[in-house]
Amino acid sequence: MEKTRFLWGFLFFLFFGVSFGRVLKLRESDGLPVYNHTLAKILVEYNAAVYESDLTELFTWTCSRCNGMTKGFEIVELIVDVQHCLQAYVGVAEDLNAIIVAFRGTQEHSIQNWVEDLYWKQLDLNYPEMPEAMVHHGFYNAYHNTTMRPGVIDGIKQAKKLFGDIDVIVIGHSMGGAMAAICALDLKVHHDIKNVQVTTFGQPRIGNAAFASYYSQYVPNTIRVTHEHDMVPHLPPYYPYFRQKSYHHFPREVWLYNIGFGSLIYTVEKVCDGSGEDPTCSRSVLGSSVLDHLCYYGVNLKAETWNSCRIVAAPHLLKYTTTDNAGNIILSKDPTSAVHINEAATSNGVNVL
Repeated sequence: MEKTRFLWGFLFFLFFGVSFGRVLKLRESDGLPVYNHTLAKILVEYNAAVYESDLTELFTWTCSRCNGMTKGFEIVELIVDVQHCLQAYVGVAEDLNAIIVAFRGTQEHSIQNWVEDLYWKQLDLNYPEMPEAMVHHGFYNAYHNTTMRPGVIDGIKQAKKLFGDIDVIVIGHSMGGAMAAICALDLKVHHDIKNVQVTTFGQPRIGNAAFASYYSQYVPNTIRVTHEHDMVPHLPPYYPYFRQKSYHHFPREVWLYNIGFGSLIYTVEKVCDGSGEDPTCSRSVLGSSVLDHLCYYGVNLKAETWNSCRIVAAPHLLKYTTTDNAGNIILSKDPTSAVHINEAATSNGVNVL
């Protein structure tokens, strides 16, 4: 009986003690970014919206995911690379006083094949102007050699013209997280945009330890959120005895995991060390779950329909649209002067692809 009382007393202390200290923070003097739980929950909603395939609802910010903590957001540029099934947007969040750049991740119907491919990805590209830094060409090219880069850069320039020199927050989930990090590095190194911060969800490793070191110098205000047994942050594999030749995460990781049993389950947000490969965070468990990859903070990060590379848009969006010879699409507007777009016309949408 005494043992039972002691056990329940311990569990009470554990759960309710943790509830008053949801975030396990490190010292702010360690020079790494401080995790902001509220901001992360706002940004994951922005990241969920980029999975929307109805371009009219996304462009007008009237989609079912465009509510809650993201209400009032104004898109400046929406970029769709039809060839590679990539999607991103640039817009302004007035309450955050920031430009948001959001990248869509790998589509869930192909994620198993993509994950299997990640096991075999090799470092095969020297990152420009960074000695010994190597990345995988697939992650690099998805941003640099598609419609993504020119569309995002143009959107940021337009937003800064309209709203001034405000901060830029780059976000992405899954492969979109890798693109977000490479985009942020590009903004700092090649476009001299000073106030850039990054938050990614379920991001894979991008490059080797040398790349991680350079990245941390240029984009120190970065948070990588990982979730429970999400398999993607474990890939491509990390080999601790071959650091320069192996893929290596950059800091700072925040690991979301559950403690308890039965109905007594509580989510802990652990702020990890500055190594990028903290063995007490997501590396302490097996990365074996696709479901943990598709849900962060209770928000689904996936498309609502299976054929999520299929694009739907209303005819009256044509005046905001430019396309290239490959059929890639960019929608642009000046939210400070654009006329109201008829939201009801979304029901008359036509298939663009």
